[in-house]
Amino acid sequence: MTRHPLLLTLIFVCATVHASAQTKVLFLGNSITKHGPKADIDWTGNWGMAATAEANDYVHLVTKALTEKAGVAPEVMVKNIADFERAYSGYDIAAKMKDSIEFKADLIFLAIGENVPGLKTAEDKAKLQASLTTLLRALKGERKPTIIVRSCFWADAAKDEALQQACTAVGGVYVNIGSLSKDESNFGRSERPYKHAGVANHPGDKGMAAIAAALVKAVP
Repeated sequence: MTRHPLLLTLIFVCATVHASAQTKVLFLGNSITKHGPKADIDWTGNWGMAATAEANDYVHLVTKALTEKAGVAPEVMVKNIADFERAYSGYDIAAKMKDSIEFKADLIFLAIGENVPGLKTAEDKAKLQASLTTLLRALKGERKPTIIVRSCFWADAAKDEALQQACTAVGGVYVNIGSLSKDESNFGRSERPYKHAGVANHPGDKGMAAIAAALVKAVP
């Protein structure tokens, strides 16, 4: 079958637009996203904690999938914002997130919640939701990036609801991965022994792959 030159041109243009639509990708998370070496907990990596290698953490698996899909590697920024989780109320987003905001990502992944102190009251949940919404709106700016927010790996109803509501407020896509922690084989401790229980409790290679698969599936 011979295709008309105009049709071929349209196909090329559409493919080019699709491939370049997400050229800058921002990953905001905690130790599951990236954690530097820390001798006192016997962690020597500088990637998502409990993955056996950098290539096996969810950030790099998602990046690889996006690269294969678009045919070109995106520009990526990875930032650990555990300090936001621990002190989200009154957090100076403009100053502490300046680099992430100015990055102007086309695709934003927010993967936090695990380090947020337990939400004991409705007021606590409302404060978290408000801070998350403010954070996402600052990252979004006047643009229309794709925003994907995932639930906690260690499922927590109150935190997850705050994350979902903040995601909805900015028109993002919410991904619930809470079921992953119900499968013991998704934990790092199931793949190899760790001296520190906290490290062992992070997702291992299988868990990371499952997180990555859920996030990639959510990308338009």
